[in-house]
Amino acid sequence: MTPHDHALAAFQGLAIGDALGMPTQSMSLAEIRADHGRIAGFVDAGPHQRIAYGMPAASVTDDTEQAVLVARLLVEGDGRLDPTRFAEALIAWERAMAAKGSLDLLGPSTKTAVQRILDGVPVAEAGSTGTTNGAAMRITPVGITTRADDLDALVDAVQDACRVTHDTGLGIAGAAAVAAAVSAGIDGATRAEALDVAVAAARIGERRGHWVAGASIAAKTSWARGFLPTIPADERIATVDGVIGTSVASQESVVAALALVSLDLDPWETLCTAASLGGDTDTIAAMAGAVLGAVHGPSAWPAGAAEQVERVNDLRFADVVTPLLALRPTA
Repeated sequence: MTPHDHALAAFQGLAIGDALGMPTQSMSLAEIRADHGRIAGFVDAGPHQRIAYGMPAASVTDDTEQAVLVARLLVEGDGRLDPTRFAEALIAWERAMAAKGSLDLLGPSTKTAVQRILDGVPVAEAGSTGTTNGAAMRITPVGITTRADDLDALVDAVQDACRVTHDTGLGIAGAAAVAAAVSAGIDGATRAEALDVAVAAARIGERRGHWVAGASIAAKTSWARGFLPTIPADERIATVDGVIGTSVASQESVVAALALVSLDLDPWETLCTAASLGGDTDTIAAMAGAVLGAVHGPSAWPAGAAEQVERVNDLRFADVVTPLLALRPTA
């Protein structure tokens, strides 16, 4: 398989995970069990789903839509994400979503940063409080365009993508971990190797940007990689939910995604597990999907899954990925 195959599978995995988690996002374990039992494939949003109420099976959310936005701006900027253009694009995206009555709007850190920009705060200062997973959920295009053999340079690119909304050690570390794992996978890394690179990138990222109190994503991921495989399979969902955490906080959801990747299970089963956790299921599954697709390539996903997501959402993954990969330096 070629780097293009792995990059395409990474973006497919992001969207597939997002779509699997769409009907369960922001729901409790009890609500998910009442509506769906355990997620085993694409399903419509159920009666307890408030954000995506009425959305059909295989619909994506803001995770994929904003990743596509980042991809477009990276190509437009010849590999650089211009902060002002990014801020303008985020504002336009939310206004368009609100105009059609969607409740799937900007997350808390991005919303705060956008409002600060509208209030006149300089773009370079707007993201000084952002610690949630909004940057990590949409960072896959940066992992596709940037190699992981120079982690300082990769984290530079990640920080550029975080500056508007998540310019904190926590926000950058979470996004750096996902981008680095995706990038390493594209170049042939195994799951374990990709996770090693993710932890190393998170260690660099957590020293960047503005300091905000919170657990080290690098340290917590290292611990979770050893801890979760020791838990019996039928207790893992409750353990991720109750011990690692599934909130929008980067030090919970990013760690949860990487911990699930570390189990070395079938990729589809891993994403269905992520979608069944409760909490920020769509983002956890999207991040895990991006890493697993990068590592395993197209064989990670069942026949027809990517095509169904493309059809339901009018997406063309190759149209997004091919120009991104053209920006990636050769070895």
